[in-house]
Amino acid sequence: MEKTTLKKSVTIVEAMAIVVGMIIGSGIFLKPGIVLNHAGSPSLSIAAWVAGGIITLASALSVAEIASAIPKSGGLYTYLEDLYDERAGFLLGWVQAVISYPASVAAQAIAFSIYAAYFIPIGDLHQKLLATGVLLFILIMNILSTKCGGVIQTLATVGKLIPIVAIIVFGLTASNMPGFDGMSQNALQGAGFGAAILGTLWAYDGWIGVTNMAGELKNPSKTLPKVISIGVIFVIIVYALFNLAIFRTLPLDQIVSSTTPGADAAKVLFGNGGGTFITAGIMVSVFGALNGYLMTAARVPQAMGERGQLPFSKVLGQVHPKLRTPANALIFQSLLAVIYIFSGTFNTLTDLLVFVLWIFFIMGVLGVFILRKKQKPKEGQYRVPLYPITPIIGAVGGFYILISTLIDAPVRSLIGIGITLLGLPVYYWMKKKRSV
Repeated sequence: MEKTTLKKSVTIVEAMAIVVGMIIGSGIFLKPGIVLNHAGSPSLSIAAWVAGGIITLASALSVAEIASAIPKSGGLYTYLEDLYDERAGFLLGWVQAVISYPASVAAQAIAFSIYAAYFIPIGDLHQKLLATGVLLFILIMNILSTKCGGVIQTLATVGKLIPIVAIIVFGLTASNMPGFDGMSQNALQGAGFGAAILGTLWAYDGWIGVTNMAGELKNPSKTLPKVISIGVIFVIIVYALFNLAIFRTLPLDQIVSSTTPGADAAKVLFGNGGGTFITAGIMVSVFGALNGYLMTAARVPQAMGERGQLPFSKVLGQVHPKLRTPANALIFQSLLAVIYIFSGTFNTLTDLLVFVLWIFFIMGVLGVFILRKKQKPKEGQYRVPLYPITPIIGAVGGFYILISTLIDAPVRSLIGIGITLLGLPVYYWMKKKRSV
């Protein structure tokens, strides 16, 4: 029997929506005050957002060259296997498939239900039930067709940009705003520019998810570098302009003290309905991020299942014969996410794995050096610009995150490493099973 493969149905527009939609979640609405407080002044805050974007872009451009040379489903997990060692790839895949991705899906689903409580007051149990219901809807759509998931992603990305663009346009053009007159104020004693950059880097996370879909992209060698680079540059511009609009709209003290500066700015610009407007925008934003995370998450256990690297690999690696979607892997990720939703462990798990995931991200960025030693690029193949400066910038930024995380949360970082290493017995057991 001919093996059923994933359908190449993801267009360049849908891939771009995955990049932008997974990066822009709720962070843009909530982070301006935190970054401003660390930076110490509006001008330094904008500089921190741009610097964080440059580090992210440098990492993205570097991984894009690898994605162009190794356009396989599974993303970074498969790149690490090819460039380093099967164990390195497996450990990342293990962490992503069993903990990181489903915990992130759970977190997005719960975030959606929390914001929904703004419109309909609901208790904790009903929030979890609503989160599960929204997840179930997205699961069904992605099982029926990758195209459905792509359309949802595109519409949600456009929808989430509406409130952001509205705040940018009205915030930068409206007169008599209560914000500061200039960008030169320096009235804060922040934690420092480095801490401000660290704050922005979390808001840029998510861009690498599109590489998981490489096997379903049309002409991935050319499409991946294009959507990754353009998508990240677009987000940098949006983040910088959004913060400028916030600074012009609100007084400095209010931005720093508020936990929801985006909603506060919307109230100033659009009246009492502004809070409703921005909350609806955040819900659309989170909905899109949830769809993007589930869509890309399933491609990791599916790819690992094809290689026989996980228990029940035959089931996980199977592609639905008629729908040509990774239905079993999608269900597997959703079931884990529901467990995390009802156990309430998703935030703890994602926090524990931040340190570990950045170790793998740095390996991915530095992998471009290994790639160039292993193989000569084909004619017309994408190559990272300003090599070797670009990957060095990405790696230095990654090492900064590792050092900062290790200093701030040494125990949490070590526990994350321990959870990751628990995958080694599974790796050797499955390897022995394959060799029999």
